[in-house]
Amino acid sequence: MNIDLSLLHSNTISEVKIDEVLNFPSEYFENTEIKKLDKVRVYGTIKRMTDTDDEISLDVSGAMTLLDSISLEEVDYPFSTKIEGNLSDFSRNFENTLDIMELLWENIVLEIPLKFTKVLDLSKFHGDGWNLVSEEDATKSNNPFSELLKDFGEE
Repeated sequence: MNIDLSLLHSNTISEVKIDEVLNFPSEYFENTEIKKLDKVRVYGTIKRMTDTDDEISLDVSGAMTLLDSISLEEVDYPFSTKIEGNLSDFSRNFENTLDIMELLWENIVLEIPLKFTKVLDLSKFHGDGWNLVSEEDATKSNNPFSELLKDFGEE
């Protein structure tokens, strides 16, 4: 989606208001952890500060669909970010249009978590001789190296 900045650059208007809900095509996230990214809400303004500088202020929010780190099921991960600053810091294009999708994508990709889970009951995840435990349970259980750790004063 391109935003026309020509009226802003000709000082006809003082700001460009943005209030959109965008869907990202799958080409954007095909090599990422994201499985789906739609209904991303973008709200904000682009203002002319000087003859050469435009100031951008955007609030971006939505939900990306990721694979759960434990169950591997698709889950929605809500995100929100703020994009603020001189437009030239975000865009290499000094023309009268701005491709908002590229700008948004560069900032949304920073919101992808390394791990994310909605699993609360870990007891379902077990197998022959193993089971998944929480961090809390792992520290409470008997550590086979506890005797060695006592010798080093680390327990």
